[in-house]
Amino acid sequence: MPRPVTLFTGQWADLPLAELAPLARQMGFDGLELACWGDHFDVQRALKEDGYVEGVRELLAKHGLQVHAIGNHLVGQAVCDPIDERHKSIVPAHVWGDGDPEGVRVRAAQEIIDTGKAARKLGVNVVTGFTGSSIWHSLYAFPPTDQAYWERGFADFAKRFTPILDAFAEVDVNFALEVHPTEIAFDTASAARALDAVGNHPRFGFNYDPSHLAYQGVDYVGFLRRFPERIYHVHIKDVWWGHGSGEVGVFGGHTTFGDGRRYWDFRSVGRGDVKFEDIIVALHDIGYSGPLSIEWEDARMDRVAGGTESAAYTRRLDFPPSDVVFDAAFAKEEA
Repeated sequence: MPRPVTLFTGQWADLPLAELAPLARQMGFDGLELACWGDHFDVQRALKEDGYVEGVRELLAKHGLQVHAIGNHLVGQAVCDPIDERHKSIVPAHVWGDGDPEGVRVRAAQEIIDTGKAARKLGVNVVTGFTGSSIWHSLYAFPPTDQAYWERGFADFAKRFTPILDAFAEVDVNFALEVHPTEIAFDTASAARALDAVGNHPRFGFNYDPSHLAYQGVDYVGFLRRFPERIYHVHIKDVWWGHGSGEVGVFGGHTTFGDGRRYWDFRSVGRGDVKFEDIIVALHDIGYSGPLSIEWEDARMDRVAGGTESAAYTRRLDFPPSDVVFDAAFAKEEA
């Protein structure tokens, strides 16, 4: 059976869910991966307000939409990050509080724990998100940075996230980190190190998104084969690289998306350089049967046109796996 094609709602949070749901169905989606911002899914209302979760379910069902995951990337970013004024604009007021950095990190961790509980109440078992990182700023190893420095960052991640993962275990929910620059894991090597840091906790895995790996030069299909049992959710997002003016490199040159000088930029699905056919084959090989959730980002394209096109492209791409051995018909029957 083909995998459901869903839409991550994070980039559509300016639209009320009651408006986005019929639009998503019109664009061809089977369901939504609900973002925990805008009015799409409120963690605290889900836990405290009678009828809230039922109302969300009823709204989605009215438009023939499923929900397989919720995403709380923004709050997750604050769990391990050095906190600055940018975080105030992305976390709820009750998480920001007085803005004291350690207080923000502690409250963010509790909000992620609550997100796991809210997910279970909604009836889903995957929370996608970010972790933040206390060592991302040391990506380029100057001033000279030794392994002990980086190891302290992974230890900090383990200290802050292991209680979250234990809480997720209590409610039978998985945390799927979107491996991404600025997170504790941003490529295959750092993903393996993050797993080691939390003792291969069974509730810690990945929200696979090839776009964040490809322009770095990471083998994004190899990532699937390296962590077959840890792929808890999949984002379908495209990117192109090597198309800029040569003035901006992989680090982005402090330019904004859509700047023609950029070495890489996100593209609507099918319009970039990601080899999605290879990804689908690998997903079949590792036995992933969950949703293909389109995270639509393209600074040059109308999002409704892009979302519609992306849903159709992904549906065509996701061929059903074989249930027979194709060369078995060549064998002679034994007498």
